[in-house]
Amino acid sequence: MNSMEKLSNQQLAAIRKRLLQLEKNLSQQMEINRDAASIVALDQTSVGRVSRMGAIQQQSIALSTRRKTSLRLKRVQDALRALADNGYGFCEQCNELIAFERLLARPEANLCISCQNHADTTT
Repeated sequence: MNSMEKLSNQQLAAIRKRLLQLEKNLSQQMEINRDAASIVALDQTSVGRVSRMGAIQQQSIALSTRRKTSLRLKRVQDALRALADNGYGFCEQCNELIAFERLLARPEANLCISCQNHADTTT
């Protein structure tokens, strides 16, 4: 890969700003979601069977959302570290530069679109 293919300082600054905002938003989502994902108290004297089932289902959805948010937050933080170490923007599989447009849309992406499409079809 030649140096002309690297992201410009302006592009990196835009992505860094986007990553920091995304990190803040995801951290806030984790905080908001904390109570919804907590253990459901099953007080049978005050809550009917249908209400308990609904509460358990909502908890399950909240836990799933929390796991996904946590995973994305970790990827954003990994991208910020890679950015600080000058290793950001390269596909972890083929080592080619990830398209700037893809990084703007999904700044935590660690695969180019071609490798991501291949990974999606093999899973």
